Amino acid sequence: MVSHDVIKSLVVQNDAKILLVVMDGLGGLPINGKTELEAAKTPNLDSLASKSVCGLTHPVSPGITPGSGPAHFSLFGYDPLEYEIGRGVLEALGLGIQLNKSDVVARGNFATRKGDVVIDRRAGRLPTQENKRICGMIQNHIREIDGVKISLNPGKEHRFALVLRGNGLDPALSENDPQKDNQKIRQIISLNSEAWRTALVVNKFLDKANKLLKNEHPANALLLRGFSSLPDIPSIKNLYKLKAVAIATYPMYKGLAKLVGMKVLECGETLEDELKCLKEKFSSYDFFYFHIKKTDSYGEDGNFKQKVKYIEEIDGYIPQLLDLKPDVLAITGDHSTPSLLKSHSWHPNPLLLCSERCRTDDVKKFSEKECIRGGLGIFHSVELMPLMLANALKLQKFGA
Repeated sequence: MVSHDVIKSLVVQNDAKILLVVMDGLGGLPINGKTELEAAKTPNLDSLASKSVCGLTHPVSPGITPGSGPAHFSLFGYDPLEYEIGRGVLEALGLGIQLNKSDVVARGNFATRKGDVVIDRRAGRLPTQENKRICGMIQNHIREIDGVKISLNPGKEHRFALVLRGNGLDPALSENDPQKDNQKIRQIISLNSEAWRTALVVNKFLDKANKLLKNEHPANALLLRGFSSLPDIPSIKNLYKLKAVAIATYPMYKGLAKLVGMKVLECGETLEDELKCLKEKFSSYDFFYFHIKKTDSYGEDGNFKQKVKYIEEIDGYIPQLLDLKPDVLAITGDHSTPSLLKSHSWHPNPLLLCSERCRTDDVKKFSEKECIRGGLGIFHSVELMPLMLANALKLQKFGA
């Protein structure tokens, strides 16, 4: 990729507006011969693809399955191998938690266990109100362990953020989340000589919390992953001279946006709410990150038909995006989440890039099979930001 120093030296400000639409987990694998995107009826996306330049993107590198953090950082123009951000920090920032540099944070799931085996990593996608109740119950019983303050912060559905605040903490911990159902819960251990005390505190917390949950159902276990602390990262404003805003409903994606210096708008819970917010604020910013979550959720649930249906629902809103007349419109996924696998995968993501200054190609349908023939070919997601900036005439010539 081109270095940030080079990009920063070339960027110029103008009034052009860039809209990046991220359909989370968009890419799939064929079931009965077609992926979800190929099976969906998407006349608006197909028409747009025929006026765009298309391709496929690798979030990290071929064969590497990315988490949501590195996948999004790549889309924002940050090399995910250079800026490795823990899931815990992203979740906490998205929930509006003010973090200190010395805090250690983990992303948590309420889960269903039988003995030491995880039966359901998401406890049936626990209702958010039930999540709040259980977090409050645990917090009332556990506030401090060995001089370390414990904060349990409910998110959406089954998700929460655990914040440890105290002296001498280190985030170099393993995870107890096996990442798949019907697997044993793992032990949390220190990954370096400095993190042993933090591991001790976390394991004491888990032992106490799980005892409190023994009579709960379906949320009778805690899974923790993404232990991390606040990183140092350059802002999108300083790098690209963009007045950037994020429109997202889930805490983690708000956290990602905050971490790179985007303003996060509070916009409600539905896709309609997000679109209303986009329309209201479209005159006020020049870069819009518009996140759509449920394509990923249905993929993780293995619900092929519902993912197809939701893609078709999104397609119905495309004319409203076009009515805003963005100078550059990019539509893609952060990573693939095939229903066949019920998880993130390494497969590259379909992408379309539309502007008055792009060269169109022969793609007639927005799908994985068609986009592989597109004019952009297969490239790394981190290269999308310079392409969007160039199409918005926000990059000067390099060299004499």
